[in-house]
Amino acid sequence: MPIDPKQKTKVYWKKNLQTLVVLLLIWFLVSFGCGILWVEELNSIQLGGFKLGFWFAQQGSIYVFVLLIFAYVYWMNRLDRKFDVDEE
Repeated sequence: MPIDPKQKTKVYWKKNLQTLVVLLLIWFLVSFGCGILWVEELNSIQLGGFKLGFWFAQQGSIYVFVLLIFAYVYWMNRLDRKFDVDEE
């Protein structure tokens, strides 16, 4: 039995939004959590001569954000192939 195109679109966008929510939650935890909330605990650890909480606030959250962009591209390409909406 073929799947209704409207239902397929709803499922696709639901999965897309789930992916976005997970990635944004990770970004929030890293940038806000590690840079502000847990900075005192992280400052007891040194990374390259700098306190880890300071490092996350200044650079770490940017690195994680860039990695999350690549993760989003990878997961969305998989999702596009699964729902046959890829560009290839």
